[in-house]
Amino acid sequence: MGEDLADRFEAERPRLRRLARQMLGDGHAADDAVQEAWLRLDRTVSRADDADGEAVDNVPGWLTTVVSRICLDVLRSRTSRREDDWPDGTDVVDSAPTPAEEVELADAVGQAMRVLLDTLAPAERVAYVLRDVFGVPFDQIAPILGRSAVATRQLASRARRRLQTPEPRGDLVPGDTVVVDAFMAASRDNEFAALLELLDPDAEVRADDAALAMGGDAGRVTGARAVAEFFAGRARAALPAALDGAAAAVWQYRGEVKVVFAFTVVEGRVREIELLADPDVLSRVARR
Repeated sequence: MGEDLADRFEAERPRLRRLARQMLGDGHAADDAVQEAWLRLDRTVSRADDADGEAVDNVPGWLTTVVSRICLDVLRSRTSRREDDWPDGTDVVDSAPTPAEEVELADAVGQAMRVLLDTLAPAERVAYVLRDVFGVPFDQIAPILGRSAVATRQLASRARRRLQTPEPRGDLVPGDTVVVDAFMAASRDNEFAALLELLDPDAEVRADDAALAMGGDAGRVTGARAVAEFFAGRARAALPAALDGAAAAVWQYRGEVKVVFAFTVVEGRVREIELLADPDVLSRVARR
């Protein structure tokens, strides 16, 4: 069984390395993730043989899930370190790819795509790579991220839009907070001209199914004037918040968040506002 398992893993290794490489953007980190997946597979199967451990019926699917979760942990760790103080020189490791690795990465996603992927939040990056690059169904991606299929679909959609219209992440652009708060203030005070000034000409509003089920009337609103008309005078009870590190606003009822307004800001103007009421999304809302 051991040799057969090793052979099956080696058959999957090239695919797993491409998966990890696209998520992490680093060959050494990808190799470490794949090797860790092998160790976990070997332990899992050994326990299943010895006792009542977990059986692995679908090795390729199991490995895809495990490598994705390992990459997600690595990406979250990077984000956490980026938010800390700059480390001492002794802690800085040169992880620049070698020339051979640069060629390999260019063949896989291209240097431009690597830079763009680095602007995505960890969960967005994993959802995008698994769905758009490897074609994994959303119902299989959702357990990897610990979210519903609806929330996972929204993550991939948001990542896709950010890649199509590159922008810095909200948590790296304090100016976005100013734009969002100014927009909500103009909405609260019914200042139509100010709303227009803050909106991109192609601005749009979208609502998820949960928000629509609450009686919302913004399935989709397009164009700056239509969006301004929709929001004029409507944000009197909205409060500042953050969603996945980006500036947002929320509507509460009896102290409980019911809807979050997720903003996409491009070059100082609001490009998109998503009205989200999916419980998995609301669980990630933080006060600001």
